Amino acid sequence: MDIKCVVTGYLDENCYILSKDNNCLVVDPGDDYNKIKEAIGDKKVLGVLITHSHADHIGVLRNFLSKRGIKIFKRSNLEEKEYTIGDFKFKCIYTPGHSKDSVTFYFEEENFMIIGDFIFKESLGRTDLPGGSDAEMNQSIEKILKYDDSITLYPGHYEKTTLGYERENNHYLK
Repeated sequence: MDIKCVVTGYLDENCYILSKDNNCLVVDPGDDYNKIKEAIGDKKVLGVLITHSHADHIGVLRNFLSKRGIKIFKRSNLEEKEYTIGDFKFKCIYTPGHSKDSVTFYFEEENFMIIGDFIFKESLGRTDLPGGSDAEMNQSIEKILKYDDSITLYPGHYEKTTLGYERENNHYLK
């Protein structure tokens, strides 16, 4: 699987384009639709995954809503289970704390998670915004720490990391 990160908007939000063959999934289309569209190229968009509904992560979602056959995957229509879209398989993990609707998408076969604003390299997402909760964040941290250290984490801002690195270097996860 090819993973492209398109940094969008004034908050430098990470939109990801996940590609296999001539198909792709778009994760968190925050802003700069033309930039995202250019990164997609001539690939067919099979779905859009939303880690949470803050404006910097869904700013240009409406551009995808108008296209036929593109399903939107977000907390309100997801269960904690495995999903298959074309050749893409992922598990949805509820990870509230930054927001009530925060989810993590776990691509087990490729050993990575897209985590939105849940965990950042050596930090966590804010819990002081409406819908945020320290208690829920702590429960989500406990849940995610049950996974393998080798998993690559793709956050909603900044650079990627691994769960093992965060377990060792992120004081919020200790």
